[in-house]
Amino acid sequence: MVSTYCLTPKAHLKIPTIVVFLLKKLSPFRFHHCKFYSHHSLPFPTTSSLHVKAIKDGSFQNLDVANHLLDVYVKSKNLNHACKLFDEMPHRDVRTWTILVSTFARVGSNGAALELFKNMQNEGIKPNQFTLSSVLKCCSSLSEHKIGKGVHGWILRNGVVFDVILENALFYFYVKCEDFGSAKWLFESMEEKNSVTWNIMIGAYLDTGNVDKAVDLFRRQGLKGVSIWNTIINGLMRNGFERIALKLLYEMVKDGTLFNEATFSIALVLVSLLKDLELGKQIHGRVLLSGIHVDGFLRNSLIDMYCKCGEMKMALKVFKKMDTYFGRNENSIEEVISWSSIISGLVLNGEFEDAFKTFTSMVRKDIDIDAFSITSIVSACASFGVLELGRQVHGLVQKMGHKLDAHLGSSLIDMYAKCGNLDDAKRIFKQTNDMNVVLWTSMVYSYALHGRGREAIQLFEFSMSHGLLPNEVTFIGVLTACSHAGLVEEGCRYFRLMKEVYGIKPGVEHFTRMVDLYGRAGQFKEIKKFIDENGIHHLRAVWRSFLSSCRLHRDIEMAEWVSENLLRCKTLDAGPYVLLSNIYAIKQRWEEVATVRRLMQSRGVKKQPCQSWIQIRNQVHAFIMDDRSHPQKNEICAYLYKLIGRLREIGYSSDAKLVMQDVEKKQGEGEMLLGFHSEKLATAYGIISTASQTPIRIMKNLRICYDCHNFMRYTSQLLDKEIIVRDIHRFHHFKHGCCSCGDYW
Repeated sequence: MVSTYCLTPKAHLKIPTIVVFLLKKLSPFRFHHCKFYSHHSLPFPTTSSLHVKAIKDGSFQNLDVANHLLDVYVKSKNLNHACKLFDEMPHRDVRTWTILVSTFARVGSNGAALELFKNMQNEGIKPNQFTLSSVLKCCSSLSEHKIGKGVHGWILRNGVVFDVILENALFYFYVKCEDFGSAKWLFESMEEKNSVTWNIMIGAYLDTGNVDKAVDLFRRQGLKGVSIWNTIINGLMRNGFERIALKLLYEMVKDGTLFNEATFSIALVLVSLLKDLELGKQIHGRVLLSGIHVDGFLRNSLIDMYCKCGEMKMALKVFKKMDTYFGRNENSIEEVISWSSIISGLVLNGEFEDAFKTFTSMVRKDIDIDAFSITSIVSACASFGVLELGRQVHGLVQKMGHKLDAHLGSSLIDMYAKCGNLDDAKRIFKQTNDMNVVLWTSMVYSYALHGRGREAIQLFEFSMSHGLLPNEVTFIGVLTACSHAGLVEEGCRYFRLMKEVYGIKPGVEHFTRMVDLYGRAGQFKEIKKFIDENGIHHLRAVWRSFLSSCRLHRDIEMAEWVSENLLRCKTLDAGPYVLLSNIYAIKQRWEEVATVRRLMQSRGVKKQPCQSWIQIRNQVHAFIMDDRSHPQKNEICAYLYKLIGRLREIGYSSDAKLVMQDVEKKQGEGEMLLGFHSEKLATAYGIISTASQTPIRIMKNLRICYDCHNFMRYTSQLLDKEIIVRDIHRFHHFKHGCCSCGDYW
């Protein structure tokens, strides 16, 4: 027969001790699982049953028993029962109040903790050091400077003895409330300082950007624990002093301080910033040798490091060990972050196809898809120009109920714009109805990308009239719009506005856009003056833009002078060499063409192969020049020959100069090479694969050439078909024999 708790009168006197013992033995993690039985086969009592028993037998009147019950409730995260018990307690002492105050502080219910502290004082209960530490923690979290100062005053008036924990809590409060005068005074007056104290002070200097003072204080400390090293290295990174942080990391190793999980994560973030793959591999090796458990957070730091260092093979290797690290704990926060990180890394490194496959796998495995994964894959759709996949991802966003906030909204606007669908970009922009600078900047840049300069400027002016503060990226979009639309006067005005009114220091892209603005208008003297006035002779991007303008206006003398300045930089970018070579070819100066190409070979500069692609029925078809690998190559080539013949009848003629290598080449050979440019092959395939009224969208990794631009214009006129081409700089909308760029690109 199962026994019941039946105590003799003598044993009844020991009830509080027995109950307290049982409560201490209860584990908050075993309430619903533990099936411990005594030698009488009696089930181990739960907190609730002990609570009931304590009330029945009167032991609840004992304050020690009640406090232990309260403590067990809060440790088992059962705050509702804890609060109910607190209200029912006939007597409450400082420990009773402290248990609840500290619990509310720990779970982040800071307002409730302060209200409880106020009631405690009203009942005349004098708080102890631990209570006061918890209250000061709440004041720190809420930046309640007035209340915290009041607590400090109460401590002084009542002669409460400071221990190091209370003193650190007060010190941290002043730092968090940015009362650095009081914080510094307290720090200097503290007789006992532990590692936490030094950490707080060093962290305070780092938070205010006073790196020199933080490093000086760090040097002054004698024995340095791992937390101090972590604080100073992480703080230096946050303030942009990565090299000094790296130096201290090496000092930490030399000092013999053992790394903990936080140190390894900080070190991996540092490697990511420096993109030092070799150091990253060394740290990974130390992680494995240290015997530290590679938890989800540390594993994700490794994935992020390899992604940012461009080593996707290792990132994927770490990622694929997911089951080893997480077992079958699907949809944990760490696992979701891992999937997000690897997708982001694939996009960052231009491996879009693998990013799409990984994202598809994530969906099929029912992994929770966070906003970060969505924005990464939307970015990939934008970069690769795959509109249909982008639409499917947008549909998934709507199905999942993700809020279309400024960040996600701007990503979708950017995706639709870069996939050639400006109407859908505008629709998303109107749906968000949010005066957020990121969102408006995306729309301004979208208009600029499509050659709608006037609309971009109107939107920008409207945003300013409604108090929206533009940032440096906004002005890049505005200057791009002015450049592509030939609005020189407006562009100059906005450049001055950016500097003089908004105090934004111009960067490389702003300078490049201004040179492009002057260059497209043929104002070469103004470019020279602009470069001299701003002291930007060292910027390769500026000279590249200048050289592009020389090609546009076929000014060979200026091109030679610009090239001399550019090639002094010994750039490995093939673009400038190709531009100069093309300019010489236009003038049929074949010896100079050969000289430029020999220079490229001697410097190891390789020209990026030109590629164009088109998406037809959820499949991407890529082409290179003279491509014969497509399954429908015969049909494509036959149609292209026929089309070019019909185009010649309405005025199109091939410009073979750019592909001729010397005077001896025959005209027909040059025309044949032009006929098989990648964008022409993609256009031909698009025409034979779509309905007559369906627009075709072609993406290209380089600038569209003059001949192909003419080809697209005449084709749109002949077939009455809209052709949209995105090259490396902008969109070209060909319709009825005209281009949106006005032949100005």
